[in-house]
Amino acid sequence: MTDPESSRTPFVANDGPHPWHRFVAVGDSFTEGIGDPDPNAPGGHRGWADRVAEVLAAQVDDFAYANLAVRGKLIAQIVADQIEPAVALRPDLISICAGGNDVIRPGTDPDEIAAQLDDAVSRLASTGAAVILFTGIDTGFTPVFRPFRGKVAIYNENVRAIAERRDCIVADQWALKTVQDARFFDDDRLHYNALGHHEVARMVLRALNVPNDLQAMQPDPLPVRTWREARAEDLGWAREHLVPWVLRRLRHQSSGDAVSAKRPEPSPVILVADND
Repeated sequence: MTDPESSRTPFVANDGPHPWHRFVAVGDSFTEGIGDPDPNAPGGHRGWADRVAEVLAAQVDDFAYANLAVRGKLIAQIVADQIEPAVALRPDLISICAGGNDVIRPGTDPDEIAAQLDDAVSRLASTGAAVILFTGIDTGFTPVFRPFRGKVAIYNENVRAIAERRDCIVADQWALKTVQDARFFDDDRLHYNALGHHEVARMVLRALNVPNDLQAMQPDPLPVRTWREARAEDLGWAREHLVPWVLRRLRHQSSGDAVSAKRPEPSPVILVADND
């Protein structure tokens, strides 16, 4: 059998600078950068979108970046609160990752969620801006979210169909096997940590065909734990993260109810040294 890695067409970055000068990101906690804390970043979180913006800003003059994403938001809230403000900012590059919080809710229909995404993408694409869409990560590696793997896969096929129909760029998290490892996630086991956001940024820049110097980072080796230590850690995680998450779902609350967008207006990007 042919090795898919050896048969894949080699990636060749563009020789010249990229064409974008105004990047606007919309979505939920993934795009806000939760799990990647940085006291020097607006809102206290950096994330993949900030990291991509830093690379883009270093390559062209007069680059500006806005991030309208807010943690915990469902796709209907993102559509209602972020799409028209994003359009009003007149970007030439837009990223949208929405629907993940909906897909992992019991009883939701990935086809209905995708229909809402399609409406949003239609509006964004009508501006003439390049639009980046994201597939969801393959949750098969994590016991807590493994039951949603089939729904995520269905949603991803819808995302790819939307991208084909609307001429969008696909940033494929499902194919990003590197991050399917607990060491790329925050303590809450839901959001990427700095390593994860860094790898997503590398993947997005590859999808955009933008040359960059970001290098793969290796996580620390997994600690050796006894069965009892592992179960104690699981119980601690459940008390601190899982139970509050479930209670918010039952109460129809969101972790972003009192949170505003961290970069509501396009502004220059301050380049930072990456010491991760």
